[in-house]
Amino acid sequence: MAAHVLVPIDDSDRSTEALEFALEEYPSARFTALHVIDPSEIYAATGLETGSLSNYERIRDEHETQADNLLETARRRAADANVELETEYVIGDISETIVDYVEDHGVDHIVLGSHGRTGASRILLGSIAESVARRSPVPVTIVR
Repeated sequence: MAAHVLVPIDDSDRSTEALEFALEEYPSARFTALHVIDPSEIYAATGLETGSLSNYERIRDEHETQADNLLETARRRAADANVELETEYVIGDISETIVDYVEDHGVDHIVLGSHGRTGASRILLGSIAESVARRSPVPVTIVR
């Protein structure tokens, strides 16, 4: 049985379903919800090539606020299931950051949604779930 379960969180229905699945399947585990902010989304939104550092900071702050809101929603869902949920957000490559987090924080199982992104973004970036499953040093459950 898993002792420490990591649930990567984004704003997709699949990540919500993954959290609910994890809470139900591993009732005695310690849980961490992790949101990874992709820096390329910040750079793309800022037009940083033009040298607008203040624009970068504003967009980063907006992404961090969105992350806080996503994680607060996840904490409320966990509280409804009488489970304490640790939360954290970091900025980095999504799949790489998830795998690094597992290695650095004693996680022994990952539960994540099958796909959070849709359309061209998912095709261009590849499947986060697939990348995590291939690179993870611990078992991965992908919720579809």
